[in-house]
Amino acid sequence: MASDVLCLRPEADFTRVGVSAPAGLEVAYRRPDDPTLHALVKEARAVVIPAVGGKISGTLFVNSKVKLVQVTGAGVDRLDEAAMKKLGIAVANVPGGSNSAVAEYAVGCAIVLLRRLTWSDMEIRAHNYVSFRGRMMADNLPGLEGLTVGVVGMGTVGFAVAEAFRRFGSDIVYSDPTPRDEAAKKIGAKALSLEELLKVSDIVSLHVPLLPQTRSMIGARQLNVMKPGAVLIQASRGGIVNETALAAHLNSGRLGGAAVDVYSTEPPDTDNPLFALEGEAAHRVLFTPHVAGVTRQSAATLFREAWANVERVLLKGEAPQSRVY
Repeated sequence: MASDVLCLRPEADFTRVGVSAPAGLEVAYRRPDDPTLHALVKEARAVVIPAVGGKISGTLFVNSKVKLVQVTGAGVDRLDEAAMKKLGIAVANVPGGSNSAVAEYAVGCAIVLLRRLTWSDMEIRAHNYVSFRGRMMADNLPGLEGLTVGVVGMGTVGFAVAEAFRRFGSDIVYSDPTPRDEAAKKIGAKALSLEELLKVSDIVSLHVPLLPQTRSMIGARQLNVMKPGAVLIQASRGGIVNETALAAHLNSGRLGGAAVDVYSTEPPDTDNPLFALEGEAAHRVLFTPHVAGVTRQSAATLFREAWANVERVLLKGEAPQSRVY
């Protein structure tokens, strides 16, 4: 039987956070590699997809009944924008649902890296308590108060990150091509060019989408401009940071550390240069598997909003909210 909605994430993802699909909709939950996928798409009126995953070809939707592709997150780079526009299929996301989670992640990673918490854990396990404590004390490690945090991309997520750091007493600067004067005024944030931001920031947190103009926007030249000992938080999209250049700057000891949540390919290749770091350079990087915006609370918010939009379009005949294109 044809389903109203094809959902490319397990039903358990929704039920474990207390969210259900709208009553009145027939939903088929399938894996992206399901061999019946093409047939199911042809008959579905909406498709629900996670923001993270492999590319989805526009050919999947040719001659289908699909009116809406709903992403259960903010990123829409899995889809072929030109193809979806040509087919006239609306694509909507859920902006802002992960704000608090990403803000927690950015602040948490900055603290871990600045205060060498995971590094000290490993040293203590290696029975180096006395020597490493002495080194930590001698190095006069900072907390967040009074540090300058540079937020690259002052959208809804970037603003939440800036707010979180501000609550810890950090000074905020930001770089964004769109004027953010009103938002910035609320937290006393100062607008700078990207290069100026990199020069003055103790912590740089990235929150921009992956676009042609943002791909490799943080490369060797930009990393070289950063303050010695500065920390980089990469929780935007893989491809924003040149990973070879980042590995080189961590190896040199010039950067204080980096938190890497997203990768140029996901899952990351085993030959990713960041995985080849050794010694102290390896202790200066914190890897996570694209989960900066993932908490139980954020997932519930994202899923509720995504299903509400599907209901709005299919059951109420209304236009989708947060339509990206």
